[in-house]
Amino acid sequence: MDEIKPVWTSSSYLLYAGALTVLGAALGALAYLSANYGDAAYAAWSLLVFGVLVALADVFLRRGQRIAAGVFVFVGLVAWAAFLAAVWTWFGWLHSGSFDSLAGFSVARLSLLLLVLAAALHDRRKYGFPFVGLIVAVVFWIFTLDLVSSGAGTWGRVVTLLVGLAYLAAGSGSDRPSAFWLHLVGGVLIGGVLLGWWHSSDTDWALVSAGALVYVLIAYATRRSSWAVLGTIGFTAATMHYLFGSITAGLPESPPSLNAWSPIVAFACLGFWFVLLGLLGRRREA
Repeated sequence: MDEIKPVWTSSSYLLYAGALTVLGAALGALAYLSANYGDAAYAAWSLLVFGVLVALADVFLRRGQRIAAGVFVFVGLVAWAAFLAAVWTWFGWLHSGSFDSLAGFSVARLSLLLLVLAAALHDRRKYGFPFVGLIVAVVFWIFTLDLVSSGAGTWGRVVTLLVGLAYLAAGSGSDRPSAFWLHLVGGVLIGGVLLGWWHSSDTDWALVSAGALVYVLIAYATRRSSWAVLGTIGFTAATMHYLFGSITAGLPESPPSLNAWSPIVAFACLGFWFVLLGLLGRRREA
């Protein structure tokens, strides 16, 4: 089925908001059931939750409500992953914390990820809903990271960087709506690796700023604004570093004494820099 391109309207917003609220309720229900029932009973309950969500998606699809069907199949895929995890735990193949570090080669963990990925690819074809591409991109990255690098150390970062670059290449070669998720996830993966490498010295943050400029150039080259958004985040993080010193999770850590005008001038300059980049982009598009 051809992919649809959802248009941002009040009704589509409410469909997304409603389905994601249902997802939160489903996760809460699964957490409660997991805490109050044995492994076998919990697996049965999680299968019921998954079945109800998929049935709703099929009903909406038959009625021609493709966005409603798509958001419910997205929620259903999360429930499918929870069901598989419940069954694998019941069989004794997984235990609590199996996904915390991806340490060691695990057939059970890889098989679970592969089944989730296969279901997501099937549902993307069946429902033609781009949002499912987010699950495909994230699960494929985790599967590759687990298979090739066990998710740890420098090699894990290299694998993540390569996956991000592959997403950039694949997204740039596709005009399907789901390519948006390849660009977004790819940009986050590449940026996360670069920040993992460059986050200590002033030179590191100068490199982050250079990387942020490359992100903006990629945004103009690919016509994907997600790269520009991520680029502005990089510029803002670098500005905060030069103002406050070391930052952790975006918050200043033991900030130095600053003149009251320093943050005002710094962020004013940052804002004008964004405006300049925007004007250059509009000139290029014209």
